[in-house]
Amino acid sequence: MSPSRSRRGLMPGFSQTLGITLAYLGVIVLLPLGAMLATAAGLGPAGFWHAATGSRALATYRVTLLSAAEAVAFNAAVGLLFAWVLARYRFPGRRLLDALIDLPFAMPTAVAGLALAALFGANGWFGRVLVPLGIEVTHTQWGIVAAMAFTSLPFVVRSLQPVIEDLEPEAEEAARSLGAGDLAILRRVVLPPLLPALVTGLSLAFARSLGEFGAIIFIAGNRPFETEITALLIFIRLEEYEFGAATAIATMVLLASFVVMLLTNLWQTRQQRYLEASGR
Repeated sequence: MSPSRSRRGLMPGFSQTLGITLAYLGVIVLLPLGAMLATAAGLGPAGFWHAATGSRALATYRVTLLSAAEAVAFNAAVGLLFAWVLARYRFPGRRLLDALIDLPFAMPTAVAGLALAALFGANGWFGRVLVPLGIEVTHTQWGIVAAMAFTSLPFVVRSLQPVIEDLEPEAEEAARSLGAGDLAILRRVVLPPLLPALVTGLSLAFARSLGEFGAIIFIAGNRPFETEITALLIFIRLEEYEFGAATAIATMVLLASFVVMLLTNLWQTRQQRYLEASGR
């Protein structure tokens, strides 16, 4: 049997399954996005630009992007630590910790926001310590960062964990036998193979943070020009029946998320070609 015929036989009914897949993708993903873009286009160039770049909208972009970047930077370190511990060590309660990592996926984001507000409030477990020190999290941008970091952490951990499990400890032991210190091993042996997975996890976490809503509104204070995020402004415009303005702002968020994912995919393709060319 020829290789091409064998490959075709691996998936019976390929044309039918491909058609169903594309139809489902079109109805569930592309059709709603197309309707949103059509509504935004109905504003015209001037109307779209006015709605998408108003002073209040620009303030939400700044708050959302800055908070998402800070949350991703935090998760880069914490996510790597969690993934390393789960992949390399065996200890009592490991399975429970592994399950808790996925809790933000299953938990309603409103519940997460209420829990964070109770935790960091003036009478909360953390708030009792932080507020007397002058560190306020609720009703500040730090609350937004905390909510984004909480809901996006699983993306980083789950992207890194299988790659760490596949790493050979012998490479680290060989580097240590040659006199390399812990920092040198981390920088030259561990991080290079983890970099593609880390970039993927951080990109997914950043895109998720841009669209986070429920976990943030309960802790941020939602003050215009200070702690108001873009998703909340979209909701406010919808409540005001300004559907065109809402879709214009939503389109900007969509474009930002798309650009992040596109750049990530392009970087991964270039990285894969480099690894193949170098024979790694």
